[in-house]
Amino acid sequence: MPRVLSPAEVEGFRDRLIEAAEHLFAERGPEAVTMRQLASELGVSPMTPYRYFKDKDAILAAVRARGFSRFADAMQAAYAAETEPVALSRAVGRAYVKFVTDHPHAYRLMFDLAQPNEADYPELVEASHRSRQMQVAHARAMIEAGLIQGDPEMVAHMLWSSLHGALVLQMAGKLSPSIDPRELRTATFQAILKGLGLRA
Repeated sequence: MPRVLSPAEVEGFRDRLIEAAEHLFAERGPEAVTMRQLASELGVSPMTPYRYFKDKDAILAAVRARGFSRFADAMQAAYAAETEPVALSRAVGRAYVKFVTDHPHAYRLMFDLAQPNEADYPELVEASHRSRQMQVAHARAMIEAGLIQGDPEMVAHMLWSSLHGALVLQMAGKLSPSIDPRELRTATFQAILKGLGLRA
């Protein structure tokens, strides 16, 4: 009979399993990874992961939830460190880029796939929602300050989609060698914000 684990031991093993799964899922694709492989990666019996997660889909949801939560935390910290709306928006953008640079595996799993049953995982739903709200918050700050015009949700998605696209192209090595990724992001944001009424 398996011994009873303390809450700290349970949490510790879950963290290790999520960490291992993040790398395996990103490298091979979730569909190519088995529970047996995850167990082997941690040096435990094939049935051990089932003590902590119902199945592989639940592990994938936990990996993605942790990614979204850390992503939201990074943007929230940047948001809290500034008061002037444009500086605030730039700080959130820098936090976004740093997260992607520091956690490329997590970022790919967060946005490169969708789980059809995401609604079954409240932690994933909440973390994903919080990350979206942090992106809307800095757009709303500029709108409420009268610096730009538009709907906060739409403006946030315009900025988000341009930043996401540029970063994905950069990670895939698809940008022209003559294009500096930072200059591309800056020029794109300036063009979007100018179109929304921001004066240089």
